[in-house]
Amino acid sequence: MGTLYLVPTPVGNLEDITARALRVLKEADLILAEDTRTSGNLLKHFGIRNAMLSYHKFNEHQTVAGIVARLQAGETVAVISDAGTPGISDPGFLVAREAVRCGVEVVCLPGPTAFVPALVASGLPCDRFCFEGFLPPKKGRNTRLEMLKGESRTMIFYESPHRLVKTLGQLAEVFGNERPAAVCREISKVHEECRRGTLAELADHFAANEPRGEIVVIVGGADESKKDKRKIKYGEIENPE
Repeated sequence: MGTLYLVPTPVGNLEDITARALRVLKEADLILAEDTRTSGNLLKHFGIRNAMLSYHKFNEHQTVAGIVARLQAGETVAVISDAGTPGISDPGFLVAREAVRCGVEVVCLPGPTAFVPALVASGLPCDRFCFEGFLPPKKGRNTRLEMLKGESRTMIFYESPHRLVKTLGQLAEVFGNERPAAVCREISKVHEECRRGTLAELADHFAANEPRGEIVVIVGGADESKKDKRKIKYGEIENPE
């Protein structure tokens, strides 16, 4: 029986890759890459010439059975995405789930992912948080935001540059203009930026300054002290004053 490795790759600076990740990629019988062109450049930079197979959201359901069969035959397979940790808003979950179901050993290496440095650098509480990834682009978007309106933990969203201003405006409308937030973009790259402020301030800033690059939005949780509280007395719930 082989082993499936989920291997994080740099979200920006190539120096962020680990020595262990490079060793696993060099020893793998097969590397599953989200985009073989993007990953090809990374592997070439580090002198890795192993066999690659395209593995992305459009073909993962069709290819997963064949991949698991190779793992069961004893091959070592490494999964990488264009950047960051496979499975975090990128392909990786499906093949990991099927490998686990079939008794194949699955190992995820620690390494780069965009939301952790964004969360810590935001200045917002990071002891409790929830990762929401990309919001639904259209259908279900407002429903999701309304569900999160009372969330007290710090919230993490991924967003594309062309939708950022619209998303910040929607967040301000649902959560309130004064909700603290941060927009972190181009993490670990030359033009890395972490801009902090209220949702309204950030929406105004990026409306005037077109955003570029990969973006993580961090939003402070709802203030629990301001929520209506019901008093409990003698086992009965009283109406809030």
